[in-house]
Amino acid sequence: MVIMKNIIKNIFVAFSALVAFTACNDDNVSDLRLDGDCAVTALSADDYEGVIDATEKTITVRVPETYTTESMTITRLEMSAGAESSIRQGDVLNLSMPQTMHVTNGDVYMDWTIITKRDEAKILSFKLNDTYTGIINEDDKTISVFVPDNLDLKTLVPTIVCSDNAEISPMSGVATDFTQPVQYTVTNNTAQSIYTVTVTAIGKPEAIYVGLASSMEQLNPEEQAACKWMLANIPNSLYASFADIKAGTVDISECKVMWWHFHKDGGVDGKAAFELAAPEAVDAAVKLRDYYNNGGSFLFTRYATNMPAFLGAVANEGCPNNCWGQNESDAETVSGPWSFFIQGHTGHALYQNLLMNNSEPNAVYTCDAGYRITNSTAQWHIGSDWGGYPTTADWRTQTGGIDLGYGGDGAIVAWEFPANGTRGGILCIGSGCYDWYSVDDVTEHYHANVATMTQNAFNYLMNK
Repeated sequence: MVIMKNIIKNIFVAFSALVAFTACNDDNVSDLRLDGDCAVTALSADDYEGVIDATEKTITVRVPETYTTESMTITRLEMSAGAESSIRQGDVLNLSMPQTMHVTNGDVYMDWTIITKRDEAKILSFKLNDTYTGIINEDDKTISVFVPDNLDLKTLVPTIVCSDNAEISPMSGVATDFTQPVQYTVTNNTAQSIYTVTVTAIGKPEAIYVGLASSMEQLNPEEQAACKWMLANIPNSLYASFADIKAGTVDISECKVMWWHFHKDGGVDGKAAFELAAPEAVDAAVKLRDYYNNGGSFLFTRYATNMPAFLGAVANEGCPNNCWGQNESDAETVSGPWSFFIQGHTGHALYQNLLMNNSEPNAVYTCDAGYRITNSTAQWHIGSDWGGYPTTADWRTQTGGIDLGYGGDGAIVAWEFPANGTRGGILCIGSGCYDWYSVDDVTEHYHANVATMTQNAFNYLMNK
């Protein structure tokens, strides 16, 4: 017990001495060097000066539009006094991708990111009177805009979005005479592009892409991709909203085909859900029914395939009974091409001039490996288990439709209601394989079949 007390006493004495020494020692300063500055004050690569952003800790080196950035030499590097860097003047870097530069000064460090940015002189979007969206052909440097003929082409006001730091002439926001094609010059340091804008006034369109949005610009990416294709490929075509159709603000007296490609994230499953998702279309049904009964034709794709039930085209007023879909932002990446089947209908006009797999004459492939697809499907389940259509023959009898395409389980994924008497024709494609927009770009192969089928559909319906 005495020994333990002595030990405790000795520890206490030693601790007190240490505290006293520390308290009395004016030289008790940390060895850490924390007063260093890790700023980069100048950097050039291949003598192209970098722009330093001290807040974001980035250094952006601007280079000509076609400059090779895989092997660039750091020709200038200046930093705060005493600073050292993991990258030194004279180093050769692959600046086709961001590079991290670790800067230290004493015990202080900071990471900077070196990036290159090519001079780019592009028109990214072009819109007239905040309503009519231009179709940009980047390869040809042309922009096509289709407008109603009641507009004064001499006073149209363009809203133009260009590449960062680019300048454009004539300027955006200035009323311009578009009775003749107008050239716009875009410059950005070493880059320059000249675009030719052509405005076409359409009085009585022969084809209309109809949608829920008030303008094409407000369509979601999937629908917008489809609409832009139509405006660029179907002569004398316009975009119109269902509100426009209902109000009669668009002259449809010479319209032969209306197309509605309806996408909604998460899908539209059932007639009631369709009515809630597309009230504008339902509200315009009376006007659309009159158009249909007087010979007008429709192409309905994806969830728009519910619409024939509201036009009096479906004998039992039914809608596709098996529908689903994903969100565009997290769309599925396919590992290989997707297809649906057309056995018994290979001679139909819809399936002509497609890119086919010779070993599968009854399969229509519509996308390629790497494509991001929502698998948005509106189909008719066939079977005695559920759905009300035990066989395909039963479906035909009950709906009055003609089946044209099938899923792997025999579901009907493409069908039509042929022109009859004074009524126009209706083509429907509800297969999840029919998809216009991929979040990630993919080199087209089989996906070109989507556009070819759509062109076939227009040709078929216009010449019914």
